[in-house]
Amino acid sequence: MGTVFIEKFCFVVVVVLAVLIGSSEANGCDLFEGSWMHYFRKQMHCSSEQMHCYSKQMHRSSELMHCFSKLMQCFDEMAQCFDEMTQCFIQTRMNNTTRIIVSKQEQANVVRSNCNLFEGSWVIDDDVIEPLYNTTTCPFIRSTFNCTKRPDRQYLKYKWQPSGCDLPKFDGSAFLRKYKGKQIMFIGDSLSLNNYDSFLCLLYVSVPGVNHHTKSTNQSVTVIFEDYRVSVTLFNSLFLVDVEVEPNIGRVLKLNSIKNGEIWKQADILIVNTWLWWTRGGPKQPWDYIEDTDGKLVKEMNRVIAFRRGLNTWTKWVEREVDLTKTKVFYQGQAGSHHHGEDWGEPGVKGCSNQTTPVVGSIYPSGLPLPAQIMKQVLKNMTNSIFLLDITILSHLRKDGHPANHNGYSGFDCTHFCLPGVPDTWNQLFYASLLKLTS
Repeated sequence: MGTVFIEKFCFVVVVVLAVLIGSSEANGCDLFEGSWMHYFRKQMHCSSEQMHCYSKQMHRSSELMHCFSKLMQCFDEMAQCFDEMTQCFIQTRMNNTTRIIVSKQEQANVVRSNCNLFEGSWVIDDDVIEPLYNTTTCPFIRSTFNCTKRPDRQYLKYKWQPSGCDLPKFDGSAFLRKYKGKQIMFIGDSLSLNNYDSFLCLLYVSVPGVNHHTKSTNQSVTVIFEDYRVSVTLFNSLFLVDVEVEPNIGRVLKLNSIKNGEIWKQADILIVNTWLWWTRGGPKQPWDYIEDTDGKLVKEMNRVIAFRRGLNTWTKWVEREVDLTKTKVFYQGQAGSHHHGEDWGEPGVKGCSNQTTPVVGSIYPSGLPLPAQIMKQVLKNMTNSIFLLDITILSHLRKDGHPANHNGYSGFDCTHFCLPGVPDTWNQLFYASLLKLTS
């Protein structure tokens, strides 16, 4: 019944529409151009635009959902990274704490023991991955000691192992705190400079970003670590005794005169060295005459004798002028040059070029050099003893430690040592010796 009604209703609608269309066309009028159809078309057009807009919104929603998904993925990765960083931080703190404990134990062992720090041998250090510093991390390395062009790196992997104990690490931060407001002074020649640059680097890298400035005079250079008011000075003195220009005579090496001592004795720690220039002759000789201890002026004399007399003058000056309760005095032993292979058991070898390993063991084949023997004799005769940094044999064992022709020096340098390198061990020994003296 309902179906029949609907069919009849639809038929009537169709007939009426047909009539209306026919009538309108007969009168020259188009029903679909009327206002109602126009409104209907506009509504259909708006609906189409709405559908298009909706489609774009759906597309944007899809993109937003995709971005949100990627963002959540990033958050997951960041959380994982943060977890790893936290674990790394915890592990680093544990490692640093362990190192501090081990370092303090090593220091305590050295202080308590009667171990001779200067008897031992060079061994491979398996813990060394990178050197303590380099030309990027330390601004104090002179081109003379810069060995970055050296093709081999094995020389950086050795450590000095005393026979009866372990050598504690150099703790630059602890040193600066302990000697706040103090002056440390290196006195000597270019080997003192070698040692000085190493010392500055070891301090500098121990406190990253430390404020410092440098001041210079004709005879000295001083680096001041401002946060600690610690000043570290290099005073250039080739012979310890004076070289003065005398009218109508020229440059005179005075074996019985130390005028710079007034400056030196103001320091809290002195590290002193001499020998390298005592044997120089020809154009490199920095004096014209020698004034002996009795005042006699001579054109020439045995250089070893002159060295002994000059060293005696210095030790007497220390005993007479230096307050050893205030100032700690260290004498840095003669370092090793390597020009003749027979000295280390390789006859026919000239110079240190191509040397990549130390002499094996603790004995240097050619023995203790004469200047080192004299130095020990002179220091032994002192009433008030000073501390000998007896680096002679351990330095002679390191035939591989020199720049050779891989630095900023024109020629072969088999006298000074690369930085980083052997002088870092000199300062490590100085630090350990200072611990023993001040314990």
